[in-house]
Amino acid sequence: MTYPQNLVTAAWLARHLDDPRVVVVDCRFALGDPHQGQQQYADGHILGAHYLDLNQNLSGPVQAHGGRHPLPEPGIFSKTLAAMGVVSEGPNPTLVVAYDDSRFAFAARLWWLLRYLGHDHVAVLDGSWAGWSQGGYPTSQEIPAPRSGKFTAAPRQDWLVDIDGVRHRQDRTVLIDSRSPERYRGEVEPIDPVAGSIPGAVNYFWQNVSAENGQMKSPADLAHHWAELDAADDAIVYCGSGVTACVNLLAQTLAGRPMAKLYAGGWSDWCSYL
Repeated sequence: MTYPQNLVTAAWLARHLDDPRVVVVDCRFALGDPHQGQQQYADGHILGAHYLDLNQNLSGPVQAHGGRHPLPEPGIFSKTLAAMGVVSEGPNPTLVVAYDDSRFAFAARLWWLLRYLGHDHVAVLDGSWAGWSQGGYPTSQEIPAPRSGKFTAAPRQDWLVDIDGVRHRQDRTVLIDSRSPERYRGEVEPIDPVAGSIPGAVNYFWQNVSAENGQMKSPADLAHHWAELDAADDAIVYCGSGVTACVNLLAQTLAGRPMAKLYAGGWSDWCSYL
């Protein structure tokens, strides 16, 4: 059986909740309250879903540089995935379905991490938690038991750039700032110690690729949204710390575009050198 990639509907997922080749992951999180997502998961989640926390699971330890949400160490993250039953090799690799309640902000981080680590069998849930719960699909407060999987990471290092890669990018490489227009212009900065944006960056706010109800825009609309990138040879995408930039990377993929590079450290890394 061929499974969808990148995006699945609630109806499709509901039909496959009992499929041992499908692992559902709740990624709900709130930057302003790091414990909120875990509490939301405890209060109710998609039946059988596991929980991964942005700070504890989808990020590594914070250093002096590298941004607020460094990528997790591949070996450690591989063990986390295997404990949820994720299988990366063989004839029946696991399809991981990620969801949140933040217009893909955190689910897309997991989507990108799995793609980066060589596992393309991953999708986000269109409509997110709201669409699932309001649609009357099965929910639970039970924590699923650990499962035996095997995940072997094969990082695609060419999908990443660091601060030097941004500084020395080619002239025909477009640098995309995924943050809000106000943060991009330096008018406000609610998180990082310095306001502003990387010189030469253009602004594509990450929320502009989805509707408020958590539905991703159509492939045709997304293709139109990214049409100006046709003149560029390459693209680098960043945000504050490599989280919401992944929503833009997901949207570009759904538009049929090749995977752009991620500056995972983002503005929080860049401004740490100022």
